[in-house]
Amino acid sequence: MDTQIIQVKEQHTQEGLLRRAGEIVRVGGLVAFPTETVYGLGGDALNPDSARKIYAAKGRPSDNPLIVHICRMEDLPCLVREIPEAAEKLAEAFWPGPLTMIFHKSPAVPPETTGGLDTVAVRMPSHKTALAFIREAGGYVAAPSANRSGKPSPTSAKYVAEDMDGRIEMIIDGGDVEIGLESTIVDLTEEYPVILRPGYITKEMLEEVVGFVREDGTMMSDESGQAPKAPGMKYRHYAPKGTLVIVDGSEEKVTAYINEQLERLKGEGHKTGVIGTDKTIARYRGDICKSAGNREDERTIARELYRILREFDDEEVSAIFSESFDTAGIGQAIMNRLLKAAGHQIVYL
Repeated sequence: MDTQIIQVKEQHTQEGLLRRAGEIVRVGGLVAFPTETVYGLGGDALNPDSARKIYAAKGRPSDNPLIVHICRMEDLPCLVREIPEAAEKLAEAFWPGPLTMIFHKSPAVPPETTGGLDTVAVRMPSHKTALAFIREAGGYVAAPSANRSGKPSPTSAKYVAEDMDGRIEMIIDGGDVEIGLESTIVDLTEEYPVILRPGYITKEMLEEVVGFVREDGTMMSDESGQAPKAPGMKYRHYAPKGTLVIVDGSEEKVTAYINEQLERLKGEGHKTGVIGTDKTIARYRGDICKSAGNREDERTIARELYRILREFDDEEVSAIFSESFDTAGIGQAIMNRLLKAAGHQIVYL
């Protein structure tokens, strides 16, 4: 299969190209597209064959549910049995935006899209190109991240092409994404809203709108053996090719420990890498050391994390160490992704 790559600038949406992209999805094909979070791999959410193609292209387990992307609030009732009051409030506050909500699904949504569950995950992205593409594709686009399963999610079209060239019909290149981490996922099928995956929309932000919000107990720990209710809950995700270890402790202890390990691993023939911050990165003695940004604004770290992990793959780094990050606010989402990328290998000092 030849994969076509089209460039569409958000501020100059090219309707003809997006119409062609939408037609591919309407007839059962797959198109990767930019959102404000990461690039998505889109297919017709109401077509079981499209869901199967998505799983095949990603090499993704078929019990890992897909998120259905919509472009208008009036399209939601087709997908769900009911819309709780909390969902209406959250949609008013955060849609379009990086929030996914889980509902009891309607019969219109095939089980192939939901991983066999009777619930469906839905979000409305804020990226203008994404919204225009979804409209052209018929309004219901199932889209996990546009990477091979287990690898870091792509934040630029370059890495989509690296994983998906020859596997899908088209890639829409909309430049680098804004946020860099997947959406927050909130389950609205229980008595109280439950965060299943942390993201840019934090627990504090949600509680300002709907009151008490619970966090899933496995969010920051090893996954359970149960079927995942949302993407990213069960399987190892976001992982670079090299071994990744997170180190948590005081700044002095962390830098000393990492440098000691770097010296040992270099002696064993490893190419080493470090993920630090603007303040600390110059202190490390790895072969390749990258700053993820500024701890005073962890949005910068969220934006750079996947790019750094992908670059370490490009540079064939075999042993990676990362500083730990605070779990308040968006830091919780950063640590959630890092822990999964590291297979929960973390050293406490």
